[in-house]
Amino acid sequence: MPTTTGGTSRVVAGPTTATGPTRTVTTYTVGRFSGPVRPAVVSTTSRERFAERARAQRALARRQVLLIAAGVLVAGGLGWLLLLSPVLALDPAEVEVTGAGTVVAVDQVLGVVAEHHGTPLPRLDTVRLRDAVLEVPGVREARVVREWPQGLAVQLVSREPVAAVPEEAPPAGGATGFALLDQEGVQVGRADAAPEGLPVVDVPVGDARTLTAVLHVLEQLPPDLLAQVAGVAASTQDTVSMQLRDGPRVEWGSADETPLKVAVLAALRAAPTAAGATVYDVSAPRMPITR
Repeated sequence: MPTTTGGTSRVVAGPTTATGPTRTVTTYTVGRFSGPVRPAVVSTTSRERFAERARAQRALARRQVLLIAAGVLVAGGLGWLLLLSPVLALDPAEVEVTGAGTVVAVDQVLGVVAEHHGTPLPRLDTVRLRDAVLEVPGVREARVVREWPQGLAVQLVSREPVAAVPEEAPPAGGATGFALLDQEGVQVGRADAAPEGLPVVDVPVGDARTLTAVLHVLEQLPPDLLAQVAGVAASTQDTVSMQLRDGPRVEWGSADETPLKVAVLAALRAAPTAAGATVYDVSAPRMPITR
């Protein structure tokens, strides 16, 4: 029976009684109720436990199948979005070309890119596209970068002419002109007359080594000095000379020590003692000569 002290009930276990040949029930007294209480049991037989286990396994298998199916659907959707859908397809109107300079025809570059119109950017082979852009006349280097979601950035280094070389023979039906060469000796254009601001190069016909030496000198000149050069002549790779637009001639020698020669020439032209000189010889830059 419950014992109450200060309004509080206490649970007291009663005697254990036998209710049959195989089951024993403990009697509890709770408050004013007294009777047998059976502990909760999920199942009472092996068959029921096996059935419950089978149901749990089937439920787990269904969940796994649903998760796999959902994963396949998501992967398929992403694959379609990235590789097949027009959402990321290349739009030629979204292509930006930079670095074309004065030689490269931008419309030719855009024409090469337009051949891939509609190709999703993830599938676009930028290496092959770069190789195709390099075939455009005047392109020295190229880099192709994806600009999501539908564009490209084509960054060029153009072959800018640094010298005009008299042609060996006139083209069919035309007059002798000038071949325009870049710093690597690659012809990037032709002109009937030497373009203003571009030095004329006079070297022995077919002498590639001498021409290379001259172009190497021009490549290393600072822009302000290069703009003053009207012509360059050389009979060998060690006898380069330059004619300046304001009159003096510069005996340069070989392409070696060009930065030092540039500094020495600038000092000579600024020195009052060299005023009026018509020849500056910096072929031996540590022992320059003026006359």
